[in-house]
Amino acid sequence: MYVILKIIVSAIIIAGVTEIARRFPTYGGVVAALPLVSLLSIVWLYVQGEQTETLSKFALGVIWGFPATAVLLFVVYIALKHSLHLFVSIGLGAGSWFVFLVLQESAWNYLKKLFFN
Repeated sequence: MYVILKIIVSAIIIAGVTEIARRFPTYGGVVAALPLVSLLSIVWLYVQGEQTETLSKFALGVIWGFPATAVLLFVVYIALKHSLHLFVSIGLGAGSWFVFLVLQESAWNYLKKLFFN
């Protein structure tokens, strides 16, 4: 029953965001940029009894993923501006997201070795 409640609440929020975006694309983008999924996930984890340490690690993971997500959205924006097909644009964005995450991790490991070893 709990899983069904999570699905329904999450679906209602996603439907609301897409309806706002359909009527007011810029405002819909701003609302979509809100950390709705992150906050919902934290709430669901908390309700399921996860410890605050887990919630904290999750929040840090979201922060760690944010720059790559910004790159993904920028690539999708540029690709769509150049009239590429939606799925090609998303594919390019997803590829850039993955490459950025790998580069970010590599840079972080290099900096850790440089300054903390």
